[in-house]
Amino acid sequence: MRVITGSARGVRLKTPDGLETRPTAERVKEAVFSMLQFEIEGLRVLDLFAGTGQMGIEALSRGAAEAVFVDARREAAALVRENLRRTRLSDRAQVVQADFRDYLSRCARQFDLIFLDPPYAGQFLENAMRTISEIDILSAGGIIICERPIEKPHPGTFPGLSAGRDYRYGKTLIARYRRDGGSEDV
Repeated sequence: MRVITGSARGVRLKTPDGLETRPTAERVKEAVFSMLQFEIEGLRVLDLFAGTGQMGIEALSRGAAEAVFVDARREAAALVRENLRRTRLSDRAQVVQADFRDYLSRCARQFDLIFLDPPYAGQFLENAMRTISEIDILSAGGIIICERPIEKPHPGTFPGLSAGRDYRYGKTLIARYRRDGGSEDV
């Protein structure tokens, strides 16, 4: 797993042992950033369910202004910190070890881009989307990128968010949402 382009291009990111963290496949990451390539510069990014931090790190490498990485597991938070050190992007990042609900309930800032790649089991994605749509955390025109397995249904519709179509990459589906009030369509 490596950073594709930008200031940290080619830096290999550390990956975890075991199966608790499922890093986004390179092909999927490349497709996501191809979709976002002209929108990254200067954005405030939230990498919720950060795992290795690779999505937020890629955004920082490509010119995002700052990124917050949230994961409930101590090992994941330590891994994100290590990967930020490897890429020399720590100065524009914050790592928070917290449950996503706890973080979102006390978050008093807005983001322009949110990555959601939660554990596939359970209702993490739906719960995170519902919470995000209910609070003022996504800027007008802000983007949410959701990753899920092909067997899991689309997260649905949420007040204030416009859903784009699903993009399929092997056994992975990517959904893109945009907060209403932006100047561009999804």
